[in-house]
Amino acid sequence: MLSPPPPPSSPLLDVRALCKRYIDAPVFSNVDLQVRRGEFVAILGESGVGKSTLLNCIAGLDTVQGGSVQIAGTDITALSEAAQAVFRRTQLGFVFQAFHVLPHLSVAYNVGLPLLLQGQPDEARVQTVLQAVGLDALADRLPQTLSGGQLQRVAIARALVHRPALILADEPTGNLDPATAEKVMDLLSAQVRGQGAACVLVTHSQAAAARADRVVTLTAQGIVAQAQSAVD
Repeated sequence: MLSPPPPPSSPLLDVRALCKRYIDAPVFSNVDLQVRRGEFVAILGESGVGKSTLLNCIAGLDTVQGGSVQIAGTDITALSEAAQAVFRRTQLGFVFQAFHVLPHLSVAYNVGLPLLLQGQPDEARVQTVLQAVGLDALADRLPQTLSGGQLQRVAIARALVHRPALILADEPTGNLDPATAEKVMDLLSAQVRGQGAACVLVTHSQAAAARADRVVTLTAQGIVAQAQSAVD
């Protein structure tokens, strides 16, 4: 059973002493991260330090060897795989580097999947989010006919369409031109500010990180540096 929502003053995301190893090789350890509703946090770090793995662990898509992850008062590390999947469906929006779109479904169906899985199809909302990422004219296209940048925008639209409490974004602007990247960051920011969601962004882009409220640095020993973004 899911826990009741935490009081508003509590972090939406509360990561404590999180540790990840592959066999005997440590990836990271002692990661602590708290993110509140309405907050946008960017994670920087050297290649191979485990930034994408950390997002997967926060989402319950990868196992951990120690620590806990609480989202909206629910310790997802204590849930079964089936319960984690149900939780992700309603509470999380994940933008994957590899897109993970379904090739046999149109752009609109890919974007609308989170709503369908909740039994709440909403064509108008799908159209609105497609328009927001500049893909409304491509709603009936199949993924194999799209460019990498267009596929990235499909993945972003799908992550936002069900208005999740927590958005986890892995290099969401990596395949986009600067103008489209700026538009996507505007959309992520609007979701955080307007819907009271929280966003954790992994990026190598200083421009994307500058849009965050806080920038944290991940190392093998955990999160060792934090700074306020230069952008309000």
